[in-house]
Amino acid sequence: MAQFVEFVTNNLILCLIWVGLLGAIVLGWFKSRFSAIKQVNPQQLTHLVNREDGRVVDIRALKDFNQGHIAGSVHLAAEKAKQGEFVGLEKFKSDPIILVCVSGMTAQSIANGLVKAGYEQVNVLSGGITAWQNANLPLTTGK
Repeated sequence: MAQFVEFVTNNLILCLIWVGLLGAIVLGWFKSRFSAIKQVNPQQLTHLVNREDGRVVDIRALKDFNQGHIAGSVHLAAEKAKQGEFVGLEKFKSDPIILVCVSGMTAQSIANGLVKAGYEQVNVLSGGITAWQNANLPLTTGK
């Protein structure tokens, strides 16, 4: 025990950094565990759509959406969604909604807006459309 105390006193900054990192990991875990927004993988997305009548909402640019999107998904402009305009989604407030963007980062902020607007089951495709393609799942082209 004396060696531990000596190590901490000799390496105080290093120990504080370690404690800070540990605290950030624990805080991140608690935040994700108790968040109203769930991260889903491509298989879970498929389950939500097929079994629970989930709605896939693609927030990528319209050009990217038209080049390839998940079958059955609807397009919602990210700019409008960031302003709280969720046109066409009002009737799905109690259904699972899965937001899809390029990598999963943009969708998180829009998901927060959906939760604040009263949507009950908001999900984000972890890794975005890139994760979908990496899982070798199909995309539909056109409008």
